[in-house]
Amino acid sequence: MTERTTTFGQSLGFPGTAAQRNKVLRNTYWLLCLSLIPTVLGAWAGVELNVAPLFSGILGFVLFLAVAFGFIFAIEKTKNSAAGVPILLGFTFVMGLMMSPLIQHTLGYSNGAQLIMTAFGGTAGVFFAMASLATVIKKDLSGMGKWLFVGTIVLLVGGVINAFVGSTAGMMALSMAAIAIFSFWMLFDIKRIIDGGETNYISATLSLYLSIVSVFQNLLALLGIFGGERD
Repeated sequence: MTERTTTFGQSLGFPGTAAQRNKVLRNTYWLLCLSLIPTVLGAWAGVELNVAPLFSGILGFVLFLAVAFGFIFAIEKTKNSAAGVPILLGFTFVMGLMMSPLIQHTLGYSNGAQLIMTAFGGTAGVFFAMASLATVIKKDLSGMGKWLFVGTIVLLVGGVINAFVGSTAGMMALSMAAIAIFSFWMLFDIKRIIDGGETNYISATLSLYLSIVSVFQNLLALLGIFGGERD
């Protein structure tokens, strides 16, 4: 969710040709698929190494924000160079590590593997729905960005507060809101590419990747609360 502080203020730029826009969209989708590989490897390594204590509590949340902001800054600085893709893939590996406590917790349920696959399928469904919707909507959605940005900031603040409070009800409310907000971020970002507002596929991949990860994590958390089964 934190990439919005760097991508939200970018100018729309010139729309370019349809071929150029299609190329950016195609490269974004390919890099997005590639980014899932180090994410899975990072999650597996995190579970095997039991890094959950490192990312627990308020200190873990602060560590997550610090690492995320650091990588996002580096990616934005190198997005027009050969180093951009390796740094982005390194970031996705680290994101896999950071997701591993949730994965490990979910695997503690007797139906944990099923919940993970359900969350993955649900996230893929949301992405394909938003991507399809972006191709048929003719209206300019640029005005949606400021509202999504505000919603993301509210989520961040709510996450920090709930890290201290530890409320299950609060976590459920934040997770449901996050799924909705980041689903619309997907729509917004894909539409920007289609309209020519985003011309760098590394930045586009970063934005979409973080939205996808956010939807997956929050959907998995909700599935664990409502559908987790203990032996």
